[in-house]
Amino acid sequence: MAALFPPLPDYIPPSEEADAAGDLRITIPPGISTGITPGGGLQPPLLQFRTIRCGCWLLNYSPAGAPLVVYDGTLRVECHSAGRTASGDLYQRPVRILTVPPLFPVPPLVPVPIPPLPPGPPGLRDAASPQNLAGVRPFLFGGPNPANGIPILRRSRYRYYVRVTTLPEFFYRGTGFTLGFELWRFTAPNSWALESTLSARMIRMAAPSGYPSPSDYAEGDVKNAFGVVTGRLTMGWLTPYYRRCTVEIDTVSGSEQPTTDGASRTWQTVMDELGWQVDVKLSDTNVAEPSGDSWSDAEMHAAMLARRDATSLDSEWRYHVLAVKNIDSTPRGIMYDAAGTDSNNVPREGIGIASHWTIDPSWGTVGGQRFGTAAAPYFRTAVHEIGHAMGLVHNFADHGFMCTSDVIAAAGTPSSPFPANIQWSYHTDNLKQLRHYPDPFVRPGAVAFGGASTTAPTITPTDLEVEVEGLALVVTPLLGEVPIGAPVRVGIELVNRGAQPMRVPADLTLKGEFVSGEVVDPTGSMRSFRTVVHCIEDHAFRVLQPGESMEESMTLMRGAEGALFAVPGVHAVRVEVHWDTEEMIAHVEGRATVMVTGAADANHAAAAHAVLATPDAHLVLALGGDHLTDGIAAIQTALACPVLRPHFAAVEAKRVGRRFGRRKPDVKAVAALIDDDSVMSGVELGKLAAIMHSDAKGGGAAKGFAKMLKSKAKGMSLSGAAKKEVDAL
Repeated sequence: MAALFPPLPDYIPPSEEADAAGDLRITIPPGISTGITPGGGLQPPLLQFRTIRCGCWLLNYSPAGAPLVVYDGTLRVECHSAGRTASGDLYQRPVRILTVPPLFPVPPLVPVPIPPLPPGPPGLRDAASPQNLAGVRPFLFGGPNPANGIPILRRSRYRYYVRVTTLPEFFYRGTGFTLGFELWRFTAPNSWALESTLSARMIRMAAPSGYPSPSDYAEGDVKNAFGVVTGRLTMGWLTPYYRRCTVEIDTVSGSEQPTTDGASRTWQTVMDELGWQVDVKLSDTNVAEPSGDSWSDAEMHAAMLARRDATSLDSEWRYHVLAVKNIDSTPRGIMYDAAGTDSNNVPREGIGIASHWTIDPSWGTVGGQRFGTAAAPYFRTAVHEIGHAMGLVHNFADHGFMCTSDVIAAAGTPSSPFPANIQWSYHTDNLKQLRHYPDPFVRPGAVAFGGASTTAPTITPTDLEVEVEGLALVVTPLLGEVPIGAPVRVGIELVNRGAQPMRVPADLTLKGEFVSGEVVDPTGSMRSFRTVVHCIEDHAFRVLQPGESMEESMTLMRGAEGALFAVPGVHAVRVEVHWDTEEMIAHVEGRATVMVTGAADANHAAAAHAVLATPDAHLVLALGGDHLTDGIAAIQTALACPVLRPHFAAVEAKRVGRRFGRRKPDVKAVAALIDDDSVMSGVELGKLAAIMHSDAKGGGAAKGFAKMLKSKAKGMSLSGAAKKEVDAL
């Protein structure tokens, strides 16, 4: 049966332990020695009681009848007051096809008798088969070496989540125990199905060489519900930790490394409580600042990509923290959301944090301080963001790591002001998730942020949502019809039509965490969209009075599933705003339609093809910069097309009008790109107006461009920020 997510393991019923406990109260039959000898001590008992050691075990599952199909992975056994909770993951071992010399010399032209061939190695085809005569053989790779500790296996080889249902919670008798488990098949990007329910009678035996504990090892035949043997399972204990990772921290000169709360808490203590083995790498402390103290989103993105390219996420779970002084777009920092697009150039494992942000004066005893000098909130924010990189979402059930700093600061009291009121731990739900989530949910570079199930058993997300009566979201496309290949600009307006004030998110941009949506094309295919860049811990709210509204706009091009407007025809656009409220999720949505017209000519078709087939074109739209060469080339192709040029002129103007590294803003190029036919949203117009302010010298081109922007603004609905920029021209 198909399912969206595998449920996390439950506490295991103590059925086997109850049986064993009953056996403790036994009557010794006549003639059986009690183990007590006259004048001697107690000898070893007849029945030995053992426990399943807590921590990480190396798993190997070899299905019957398939000698070249083998799975390796880990089993995590958590010990707690209720007994045991266990889960695991299996990766398929690679098979390589190698060309080998023939088993006998090539016969001469004159026929000669050919001697019989020796049998091939076990698991391979018969040595006389045509495949072996051709010199091609499959070879099974070796498994993980237990001496190397917890294995890190290739993401592309992930196959199963192991949900353990039966395991001795406290102890078992003799040399064997029963392990019951479910295998949940994973299909990328994030589809799961319960494939089989199995059990194995595991027999303890001496571990092969390399295992740290020779006595903590077992093997057994695996059987299905009908008692048929389906394979062989081995398990050997490795370490008390459940998982392992690396946290790398880089800084610019003058930024603090977020490594401690200033007292006793460090990455080591945080990860020890979690049960993760961590290697903290304090790397560069003089990362070059590309253009001064403050970094653009594009500059942060380029720096993080450079770091990620130097690391193989198939051999190391590495999370990256880059501390800089300031970030242009947000006060405290940013992280990247791989679900915002289908480009491979989105480092979900990386976060950026701003050490020179000045803390809000209302934040307790650290108000007004520079962020990097306030060790406790600075370090807590880094831990919080790495929690996101591990797949966790915000959790407001307590003031732990996944609550936001602004919420904790607001909850401070005179007797316990912020940051003294910080809870230095994960909520129990988050602990279970980080210990027992499937690997793809937590390891970097796998399932996108927000793609993990938050409950066990799974609760459909819509069942947790509640519509907010009196609130309406009005969605209005800037253009009702756009040519294929063009981005679609959409305006949204959140209106309070009720009689009571409403607490709503203060940020309706895609860079906040509250807005997302989907596009349904004429064939019925749905593609989602949300931001590529998340602002760290931005969780501000405001009160929307009766009759009051707030406006925003967004430019849509791609989502996690690809291009949003890839075929001609009518597309349905749904935008939703959601936020936490007590135990539920407040939700309001709006809808509109957009008509995508077909290619006008061959030149338009080629330009649309270039844009639609290049995921990085969307990253150029979202981030700018000069480092995404494929995306820039696609946009240049669109600019050379008369049909698409008006729709991409503002995108390119924003890119060249902002600095990147040593390149300064080019205001003349901005003015040359924009004309009366250029299509832009109110937000884009405000950003172009801000670029004009950066031209200190002024000049005829800038003055003429400013006049054009003011003229365009007269017929547009602008947000307060955009209007302020235009009025200042």
